[in-house]
Amino acid sequence: MNRSVITGKRMSKVYHLPAEDIYAVNNIDLDIHEGDYVAIMGPSGSGKTTLLDILGCMDSLSSGELKVLGFDVSGKKEDELVKIRRGHIGFVFQEFLLIPTLTALENVEIPLHFARKNVKRAECIDLLGKVGLKHRINHLPKQLSGGEKQRVAIARALMASPKILIADEPTGNLDTKNSQEIFNVFQKLNQEGLTIIVATHDEQLGKQARRILHLKDGKICS
Repeated sequence: MNRSVITGKRMSKVYHLPAEDIYAVNNIDLDIHEGDYVAIMGPSGSGKTTLLDILGCMDSLSSGELKVLGFDVSGKKEDELVKIRRGHIGFVFQEFLLIPTLTALENVEIPLHFARKNVKRAECIDLLGKVGLKHRINHLPKQLSGGEKQRVAIARALMASPKILIADEPTGNLDTKNSQEIFNVFQKLNQEGLTIIVATHDEQLGKQARRILHLKDGKICS
């Protein structure tokens, strides 16, 4: 069996409001292995985004335990979480978050600039080729379709060679054809060994993952 890359025990995230406490994540146990492809599904407000943020070290737990890639992240401060997620975890969001004045290639290069690393242009081009966009490297975002923009965002997320890719509603702004293209890219990446965790409302797309976790009121119900 492949090793665990994420292990959570009794994980909870509570928002304390004047009238009540809201449990966005409620006492969840979770074990994700290297090479897994997991779809987290559930209605709006079920806690999908909060859970992804916690698993991706973008947010911290209110209580419980969490290990990510062997690092105990329970109770860690933001500067410590940054160190864990940088270079280990890639993120893809519903909004493409591309810089409009930069080409597809230049957008993919951005993580290298933030990490103060030398730009490896050939490597960036190879990543765009991996998502089927080698012929679009010099195009600006306004010259790309929604699906192409999201594939640029995926290539950018892969630039740091992450061990885990986390995607939050990556097809929420796309039509059926482009949504399927994105999930085809995910399937290919997973077949190459990348661990993928994706939140989606789309049941047909979610079924293409190897595992489905249904979330309701902050709890995993299947």
